[in-house]
This record gives sequence, C-alpha cells and structure tokens, in this order.
Amino acid sequence: MHSPRSAATRAQAAPYRPGLSAALATGLLLAAGLALWSAPARAQGAEIFKGADLALGEKLIAEHRCAQCHASKVGGDGSGIYKPRGRINTAGLLRGMVEQCNTTMNLQMFPEDVTAVAAVLNRDHYKFK
Repeated sequence: MHSPRSAATRAQAAPYRPGLSAALATGLLLAAGLALWSAPARAQGAEIFKGADLALGEKLIAEHRCAQCHASKVGGDGSGIYKPRGRINTAGLLRGMVEQCNTTMNLQMFPEDVTAVAAVLNRDHYKFK
C-alpha cells in the first residue's frame, strides 16, 4: 500500500515531456491503422487468386530466381522457406509476403504480377481454399 506522500513524490519524479504524449498518440494511431489495413489481408481467402495468370507467375518465379534466393536463406532447393502452417497462414498474408519480396528485392512487379506469383505458390505449396 502506498502512502499519499509517495504518490506525490512519484508525480514530481516524472518530468513533464510535452512531445511524449503526442508521440505516443501518433504511435498508437499508426499501430491501429496498420492493424485495420492488414486485417483484410489476413481475412482474405484464396479467391484473391481467382483469374491469376499462373503461367505468368511461373515465368516470374524463374525470371527473378526466387528459388535461388530462398535456397541461400534456408538451404536445399529453397522450398523449405514455404511453411504452410507457419506464419503465413492465409492467402492474404501469402500475397503480402510476395509483395514484401517484390519491394525488398526491388523486382518492380505490378500488383497483378505479385498476385500471379502468390497464386503459383498457393497452388504448389500452401493450398489455401
């Protein structure tokens, strides 16, 4: 149990930082926005791959040497990077991971290209419905 004096002492010990509450509010808003923005991606099923050009996806995977990059990260033929029960557990997150590779590797793929690649990965490894 705290005495009334200790509460006053604690209040005096914490200096006032005018920017802290604004920074905290900004951080919370950004986190909430990210959560709301990514929620649809987590909720999407494999219907996001409907109409995807699988031949294009296969071509892009070969052209951008995805398997070689993945092999350098996980060894073997690179397929060990695909973990259907791992952190990629929805079609939307799979597409998001392909988009992350696109951005990180500066592959300059268009959104329909990213979807095509993700659709091939879904067909071959993840099998989201």
